[in-house]
Parts: sequence; C-alpha cells; structure tokens
Amino acid sequence: MVEGRNAVIEAFRSGKTVDKLFVLASSQDGPIRTIIREAKKHDTIINYVEKERLDELSTTGKHQGVIAQVASYSYATVEDILARAEEKGEPPFILLLDGIEDPHNLGAIIRTANLAGAHGVIVPKHRAVGLTATVAKTSAGALNYTPVAKVTNLVQTMEMLKEKGIWFVCADMNGQRMYDLDLKGPIGLVIGNEGEGVSRLVRENCDFTATIPMKGDIDSLNASVAAGVLAYEIVRQRSC
Repeated sequence: MVEGRNAVIEAFRSGKTVDKLFVLASSQDGPIRTIIREAKKHDTIINYVEKERLDELSTTGKHQGVIAQVASYSYATVEDILARAEEKGEPPFILLLDGIEDPHNLGAIIRTANLAGAHGVIVPKHRAVGLTATVAKTSAGALNYTPVAKVTNLVQTMEMLKEKGIWFVCADMNGQRMYDLDLKGPIGLVIGNEGEGVSRLVRENCDFTATIPMKGDIDSLNASVAAGVLAYEIVRQRSC
C-alpha cells in the first residue's frame, strides 16, 4: 500500500502497476483530481470510500485521503506467456483464474503452475486479487519464474487464444470425470472463484468441463487444491 498524495502520484509516474486506488469520496481538490486523472490514464480501478475505510487500510495514519494498492511484482502479457511456450518448444499450458480473491489461493496456484510446467497464469482485472506481497510470499518464489498476465476481459482473451489453437477446460462439479477427458495439446485450465466457481460466460466459452472424483462427505475442494489436482492430471496425460 502506498499512502499520501505525493507518494501515490509518484507511484503512477514512475511506472509502477497500481491495481486499485482508494480515494476519499468527499475530496475533490486539485491534487486528488490529478491522481484520479493518472488512475484513469492507466486504467486503474478507482474506489471512492469514506474516511473510516481509508483509516482501516492505512498503516501510517497519514493517507491524506488517498491510498494506492501497488503490485509487488510486474505483470507479464499474454504474448509473453505464449512466447515462453514457444521458446520451450512445448504446446501452451496456461492457467486462467476467474475471480480468485484470496491472495493465499493465488500464491498457491502460481506455485503449482510453476511446478507443473505451466507457461503462465492469466487473471482478470476486476473482482480478483492482484500480485500482493502475500501472493508473492505464498508462491514460495514461483512468482519470480512464472509470468502472470492481467486482462480486462477474460472471455475476449479466451477467444483470442482459441484462434491460436488453444482449447479450454474448466473445473465444474457437473462436468465429465477428468480421467475421461483428453487433456493433451495446447490447453487452458480455468479455475473459478472460491465461492461461486467459474462464471457463466467463461464456462460457456470453455470446450469441456472437468470434475474431480470425490469420495468424502463434502462436495468441493479449495480452489488452489482443485487447480493442483487438475494441473497434474494434465501433466500426467502430456507425459504419456
């Protein structure tokens, strides 16, 4: 978190990736308007909040009506991820995360993606956690090696990747057993939100839905665990 007017303006102007901006709703003076212009120029999410919310977020107590949430690591592009697969001479293997909000889940998934040989991770800009310090720590260093791209529209990104020959499988309780699916070749594995799963539009744009066989008394897995199980079924099939 970057707090204070000058610090936030410099964060934008120095090229740092600002995931979210929290602005005091009642503040409309010159410096605040300048910060808002910078945020809009960089397509940053702006949240207009009350002073109590800023006080909760603040660690310095001197936020001056504005706090920026800055990414701990730089984002890659989707093209970077595809180039990584091409450099390795491998069919692309990408994880797409539809609204993961828990930084521990995101960090764990990035760690799994790295260990499973995925070429990158794609996250949406809205309603999802960014590359925070907690994500970096939970990834156990994997964030240094696995590119993460942030996109405005996940469905449009999937459509673009389909044109490049990538097909998509999403985790869903009502899908086919993962063992019965052919998960070889260029593939995007879609993991949904911790509570609601994969959104309807994203699910409709997937080629297949996969379900993980379960024998216990509860009917769902943690998002990062589900990502790990499905990722390693992909690894198994690609190595056969």
